[in-house]
Amino acid sequence: MTSGDSAAGRERTAWLRFKDAVLGPPLRDSELRRETLSNRTALGVLASDGLSSTAYGGEQMLRVLVPVVGTAAFSLLLPLTGALLLVLLVLTLTYSDVVVSYTRAGGSYVVAKENFGPRIAQIASVALLVDYVVTVAVQAAAGADALFSLVHLMGDGWSAIDGFKVPVTVLIVLLLAYGNLRGVRQAGRIFAVPAYLFIAAVSLMLLAGLWRLATDTMPRADVHADGALELGTSGDGLLYGATVFVVLRAFANGGASLTGLEAVSNSVSVFREPRGVNARRTLLTMSVLLAGMILTVAWLASVTHTVPYRDGSPTVIAQEAHLVFGDGVLGLAGLLFVQVATAAILFTGANTSFSGFPFLADFVAEDRFLPERLTRRGQRLAFSTGIIALTVVSVVLLLVTRAQVERLVALYAIGVFTGFAMAGAGLTVHHWRERGRYFRLKLAGNALAAVVSCAVVGIFALTKFTEGAWLVVVVFPLGVWALIRINHEYRAEAAALGTVERKGADQPVWNRHVVLVLVDALDLAALRALRYAHTLHPDELRAVHVALDPVRAERLRSRWAASATTAVPLEIVDCQDRRLTPAVTRVAVRQTADGRTALTMLLPRRLYTTRLGKLLHPHVAERIARAVRHLPSTAVTILPVDVGGTARMVHDHVERRARESGGEPG
Repeated sequence: MTSGDSAAGRERTAWLRFKDAVLGPPLRDSELRRETLSNRTALGVLASDGLSSTAYGGEQMLRVLVPVVGTAAFSLLLPLTGALLLVLLVLTLTYSDVVVSYTRAGGSYVVAKENFGPRIAQIASVALLVDYVVTVAVQAAAGADALFSLVHLMGDGWSAIDGFKVPVTVLIVLLLAYGNLRGVRQAGRIFAVPAYLFIAAVSLMLLAGLWRLATDTMPRADVHADGALELGTSGDGLLYGATVFVVLRAFANGGASLTGLEAVSNSVSVFREPRGVNARRTLLTMSVLLAGMILTVAWLASVTHTVPYRDGSPTVIAQEAHLVFGDGVLGLAGLLFVQVATAAILFTGANTSFSGFPFLADFVAEDRFLPERLTRRGQRLAFSTGIIALTVVSVVLLLVTRAQVERLVALYAIGVFTGFAMAGAGLTVHHWRERGRYFRLKLAGNALAAVVSCAVVGIFALTKFTEGAWLVVVVFPLGVWALIRINHEYRAEAAALGTVERKGADQPVWNRHVVLVLVDALDLAALRALRYAHTLHPDELRAVHVALDPVRAERLRSRWAASATTAVPLEIVDCQDRRLTPAVTRVAVRQTADGRTALTMLLPRRLYTTRLGKLLHPHVAERIARAVRHLPSTAVTILPVDVGGTARMVHDHVERRARESGGEPG
């Protein structure tokens, strides 16, 4: 190993030691085993994203209705919830068809790709990618709200932590990212626990609420509490004075309750055989549970009149738990259980994106619509680039929205329901083409799902446009255009290779090969570069010095001529304007102007182990390389030279020669 390689090796080793300390030792490819899940475990693992939306879906509807119609909002809440459940039914039937017809991971992206082609499928891929990003932000923010609500309702410590929500939420996302970079597996039993705890918590709330109702002891919240939303004034009529626009806006907010329904279809490959049948059973179970939990939270809100708070804490579900369980030790224990379970499932729901986003990015990158680096696994066999990208965008989103769930929901359902629409439309085409058993019934069901989903997207885009939905409306076409543009670049590269792909295409097309070594002085770096240049066996080899300082250039010319170290001729390039990069570019262009000469430029770059050494010489090699690397028939090589290591090597060589000749070392 050369001295330069030794320095680079030492730097690389230090970086690897740091990575090992932070992420853990690297895993081998043989340790990447696919785990299959039982239906019970799969339900807990994959249902977290969907079931956890129960914690904030109903509250988001009340946030729209309460300021407009006051307590009449609680009368409108259940009918709107019923409408949402009808949408849930339609989508469940569609996705139960998806998991049976497409038994590999990918969900709506795979459905759209196989029925509309890869370009149209990018609408689904952008929808899913946006969905995963916003899911991390929404779930983390809602989970933080659950924890802050617990502190708010349990005592006087609220004022001490008020204002820390954004840092806490960002820290949660960073911890999730760190765990996934270390290779934490989603498909583990531990990730199923929060889902079952949350199911138990909502079930206990339902039982306690029914008991309170039966014994006529159901308490009501203080609708005028300090920090609660101000009540509007209800009117007459079917909508209590609310406009159709307001009702549609509330319905759109409630659509956040249906997010996560696609999780099973995105992970069909983790089920045991028969995958399609097991995935469908799990999906149906999840949908029934989701419907029951959405209805429970809405019903409790309607009978207790829990009003959302302006800053999001305490949440509606936290207030419901506090009211139905009451005060005292048991009441406090019930509240603690509900809020811990709620926070746990929300954080687990956020974690599902750290698995889904990188895998989806891997699928899309394999189709050449995203950069190829997204297909590479990191040190711990995780798709590190995808995890880091997801983390960065999610954190930026949290900072911009101040981690407010209400503002994040405006970005949420458009992506989700666009994916739903693509799945329904894709299956409609699939059944029209296949014409299998009951195809007319399936055709009608999936077409209905596509139409309903498109309608929800339209409602959301219209009613939430000024609240942030405009961003998603803009991002979608730009995202699809960007993915198609990336694919165009990859296709152009493949086409270019195809034009020259023939026998003997690797043989040179030039008549001459010239090597130019850019030198700043006659020193160890220049000598190392010249020594390497000889190994290339060029037709012509020259050293080139760009004269930024005429006096210094003349001094180098004299020393070069007087030295016996090298016989390579030195060319001095006049540069009176002291613009180094254009001068070197002109030399390269002039050298290859005949179209028959291949040029290799060697740029020595000094490496120093001390900070003082790094200050001794400017690092211009990268700047020159960027300027000339695109020139035709020109190759640029930056040659790292460990000056200190080379000096020691030369010294050791002289001493060895002296010992061999019987003399004394100098």
